Amino acid sequence: MQEKLRIAVQKSGRLSEDSLKLLKECGIGVPNGNNQLKINAENFEAEILFLRDDDIPEYVQDGVADIGFVGENVVLEKNKATDIVERLGYGKCRLSIALPKTRKKLAIKDLDGMKIATSYPFILNKWLRQNKLKADIHVISGSVEIAPRIGLADAICDLVSSGSTLFSNELYEFETILKSEAVLISGKKLSPARKELLDKLLFRIRSVRKAKFNKYVMLNAPNKSIEKICAYLPGINSPTIVPLAKKDWSSIHSVISESDFWNVIENLKAAGAEGILIIPIEKMIE
Repeated sequence: MQEKLRIAVQKSGRLSEDSLKLLKECGIGVPNGNNQLKINAENFEAEILFLRDDDIPEYVQDGVADIGFVGENVVLEKNKATDIVERLGYGKCRLSIALPKTRKKLAIKDLDGMKIATSYPFILNKWLRQNKLKADIHVISGSVEIAPRIGLADAICDLVSSGSTLFSNELYEFETILKSEAVLISGKKLSPARKELLDKLLFRIRSVRKAKFNKYVMLNAPNKSIEKICAYLPGINSPTIVPLAKKDWSSIHSVISESDFWNVIENLKAAGAEGILIIPIEKMIE
């Protein structure tokens, strides 16, 4: 029987939907969503395991799952024997120390001796040691932000996304100690067959993610402007130029990075480009 790649995905929570969406964009079907604990994937030799995010690093370390979609903050906190093989770009957040709004204008050194409530004692303790600080770490699972209001702690260390939870609990973000995003982790002892499947999956993921950061551009331009326009359109190797039926005009095709998009478009128009058409790219394979 052919080996299958065992993929751990968060059963519910902020990364679950985006992880399943990425698999779908990679051509991997997950029938019935996460209603079961284990399900065979469609169009790829894989099994999907739906687990609690906190458990994924340990399951990957122990070989129950071969790879896992999980937050980097969880990977670093659990400190298991796994490798981060790909950063995925979604689920971005930060692990920060927050203080009551009544305690403004403090310096990092003022944390020394404080009682800090957190669900991330390993990461927090490492950061405190790096900054030569000592604090009384009070470990809480869930609702960390309420600890200062009930006198349980002087400060908290928790995940922050929009900051609305801090605001509603009269806290402010004092210091970011970790920036996190979704990552793909792998066990250290994959069989050759499963390593080959992982390589195939990574190829698909990278093709999908690269497409998200680029746009396909088609435009018409007079031939006399081609050289100037091509200076703004490096493309993958170089722009594609196709002569038009209209005399002394050509169609130019290229790929533009999302980060450069608007500046490039403005330069193209100034150089004489007309009929500029922007097309999203679904996959980008080099």
